[in-house]
Amino acid sequence: MYTSQLRIAALAERFPQRAFTSLAHHIDAQWLKTATLMTRRDGAVGIDGQTADDFVRNFEANIQRLLEAAKSGCYRAPPVRRVHIPKGDGRATRPIGIPTFEDKVLQRAVVALLEPLYEHDFLGCSYGFRPGRSAHQAIKTVWDSLSSMGGGWVIDLDIQAFFDTIDHQHLRALLQQRVKDGVILRLIGKWLKAGVLEAGQWQKGEIGSPQGGVISPLLANVYLHYVLDEWFENEVKPRLRGRASSVRFADDVVLAFSNEADARKVLEVLPKRFARFGLTLHPTKTRLVRFRPHREQRAETFDFLGFTHYWGKSRRGRWIIKQKTAKDRFKRGLKRISLWCRANRHLPLRDQHRQLCRKVTGHYAYYGITNNMEALQRFLHMVRGIWIKWLRRRSQKAGFSWDKAAQLLSILPLPRARIVHRLSFQRT
Repeated sequence: MYTSQLRIAALAERFPQRAFTSLAHHIDAQWLKTATLMTRRDGAVGIDGQTADDFVRNFEANIQRLLEAAKSGCYRAPPVRRVHIPKGDGRATRPIGIPTFEDKVLQRAVVALLEPLYEHDFLGCSYGFRPGRSAHQAIKTVWDSLSSMGGGWVIDLDIQAFFDTIDHQHLRALLQQRVKDGVILRLIGKWLKAGVLEAGQWQKGEIGSPQGGVISPLLANVYLHYVLDEWFENEVKPRLRGRASSVRFADDVVLAFSNEADARKVLEVLPKRFARFGLTLHPTKTRLVRFRPHREQRAETFDFLGFTHYWGKSRRGRWIIKQKTAKDRFKRGLKRISLWCRANRHLPLRDQHRQLCRKVTGHYAYYGITNNMEALQRFLHMVRGIWIKWLRRRSQKAGFSWDKAAQLLSILPLPRARIVHRLSFQRT
């Protein structure tokens, strides 16, 4: 697979304007076997209930059957099983589509085929679901851009129900600018039309690409690459008076400007641009933020990828951009810890401690960035309190005093707060 991916990447670089008509021949039995190894084995099952173990039990036959069905056009994409997970506010939910395991394998194979092609096309401002790129790199880019400008005007852009409103006709037209292989386009079309199964009811897939599908992040990146990234870089920026930058992680976007008039002009045309491709900006969440330090009035803030970006003073008294855990993410993390402690409070203490340590360490792994130590310490303090709270409710007969709680935390301490990601390298 790797050799073929290198060949595709080299051709994409050599012919940046060419639409490739022959790609599917790279997908063979070995390609599908590698795709199987790249697919999570512990993921939720689709509508057929097939697990990874079920698929590999008759591995060779299943691979050959899947390959023949995909190449001949006989493959029928099953509907995805829809579940709902809570959003950050704890009230609303986000629909997630769960494909069958063999559908995940085939989607992974197509992603591995198209990824090296589009990696050449995608711009540096795009960070979501791309190899070698991460959310922390996107946050660092926002920090670098606004710091170099000394602040500015930020468009906090929110696309309303993006994955649910992707227009299939526009998506096919955008894909065909680089891909005209009939086998690949036919498979993608089947996944888009497969629909969803929820509470026993099938809903036809007329628009959108279900979140949770293996191929959905790549399709989303292709869509927004043409709709936003290329347009902003090639058509918008040359017409601006001041400096501007764009950072996108999937459908989370921050546009920064040094000039207020530029920002307001772009904010005015953005709804029209997105409407051309069937997308709508959220009327209240999309906003223009005056992001500059001010001595007399408190500067506005904005949230991006789970962090609130704000101005604060450095150790030397200079204004610098800082990040802290966003309120909704902070509450969401504590709520999950509380639900887990409640459900598992009767487990042995050392088992609870081991699991809590993993959860707290995982929180630090993402939110442990420069200048966020206060929020990390507060999170740790709240987790300790939640754990003790549910331990005290294990039994009405056996008491669990605060002295006993303090003794427990000294014997089984939770990991100390620590900074994992250094986003600023200047001495402040």
